Amino acid sequence: MPHTASPYLAEGPRVGIRHFSYADGAEFTVRVRESEGLHRPWLFPPASREAYAAYAGRLIEDPTKAGFLVCDRADGSLAGFVNINNIVHGGFQCGALGYGAFAHAAGRGLMREALGLVVDHAFGPLRLHRLEINVQPGNAASIALARSCGFRLEGFSPRMIYIDGDWRDHERWAITSEQWKSG
Repeated sequence: MPHTASPYLAEGPRVGIRHFSYADGAEFTVRVRESEGLHRPWLFPPASREAYAAYAGRLIEDPTKAGFLVCDRADGSLAGFVNINNIVHGGFQCGALGYGAFAHAAGRGLMREALGLVVDHAFGPLRLHRLEINVQPGNAASIALARSCGFRLEGFSPRMIYIDGDWRDHERWAITSEQWKSG
């Protein structure tokens, strides 16, 4: 029986992660529109095909970014996304994570599994040493996800990131490759 290659960069029991592609625009934007109530006021992913094309293009072409679609292995549907932004190599070897679940997949532990796969990829093939997550203090679900993956709270930054017309406070969470391996 011939072996068919997996479409995923990495996979766990319930999810696989793969790179963004332009072809995913239709499903991605439908899922974003279905998830607006879940995402607001924390997250504003692209909801139109044109906005998705620009967003995916940055993740595909910019070497300081790496984007991963989270796929439910049961049916191949998009369950969410995880991005590594602001990747710096050299002496820093760091990146900043951003992520979002889609409403139909939220609360099922899929993003916990996916974030673990992305962290493995970041500390493995991408050769990063440190990952950060900046979370608005009221975003309990995102904070719980960061904590469940072993990220530690490092501090608080007032008016750190401009989101939806205002500068927002953020908690800074981080993990190093050594902490991840020992965790």
